Amino acid sequence: MSLAPGTRIGSYEIVSLLGSGGMGDVYRARDTQLGRDVAIKILPPALAGDADRLRRFEREARVLATLNHPHIAAIYHVEHQDDVRAIVLELVEGETLADRIARGPMAPAAAIAIATQIADALDAAHEKGIVHRDLKPGNVALNRHGVVKVLDFGLATTPSPAAAVELTHAPTVPGAGTIPGIVIGTAAYMSPEQTRGQVVDKRTDIWAFGCVLYEMLTGRGAFGGSTTSDTIAAVLEREPEWAALGGTPALQRVVRHCLEKDVRARARDIADVRVALSHALESPPAAAARYS
Repeated sequence: MSLAPGTRIGSYEIVSLLGSGGMGDVYRARDTQLGRDVAIKILPPALAGDADRLRRFEREARVLATLNHPHIAAIYHVEHQDDVRAIVLELVEGETLADRIARGPMAPAAAIAIATQIADALDAAHEKGIVHRDLKPGNVALNRHGVVKVLDFGLATTPSPAAAVELTHAPTVPGAGTIPGIVIGTAAYMSPEQTRGQVVDKRTDIWAFGCVLYEMLTGRGAFGGSTTSDTIAAVLEREPEWAALGGTPALQRVVRHCLEKDVRARARDIADVRVALSHALESPPAAAARYS
């Protein structure tokens, strides 16, 4: 059940519902102490009793607390009132990257400017050993000044022996629906290894980054299908429509390197991808010399 406007959680007063997902509902709220608007992510009471959901919710707060980066939405506070658990976050005024892409393909220079900021955010997370696991246009916000903020670390993980066991024995189920005890993701942006429910590392974020960059440049998804199963089949068995991908040959090589199905052939570090992007609008010979 959605919280009604005016509902108080600690010093925060609910204004309106911003969105709902498998890991909770996100509201616009007013910080009555500091006089500012924030985003507040609520784990509904019905899910608070689910040990797995509660663990992921608490892990998201801990993950965000370790990250302090201009391109990652900041965490302000954690609230626990009665049966309601909440994470208070920076409110990004603007639109999502999904909203922007819906208006059509982006010019290569504009796409690179946004992609570089996303890469900066992922690099900061990867430096901490954090894998986002759910990067997609809907989880990237663009504020009114064009600054990127990566959102929703609800599925983020820190690779460890314990995490490896968790991922190995928990199949990855894509889609908007939720199933208790199942790792959830978005099929069109999942790497091949993620769709198979295998242990993932930062290269799964690089795959998703490639999907997002492809979509910015073409206005269409790299992998799609009429059903979730069709989308997974496309991820595992088919290539994107490369002919639709514009830009310089160097930019095309960056996208292709991110979308190598064999994880061993894929770009290994988002920092290298970011450097390649900085040269992707140069003449083909100069760019090719730096990245192949």
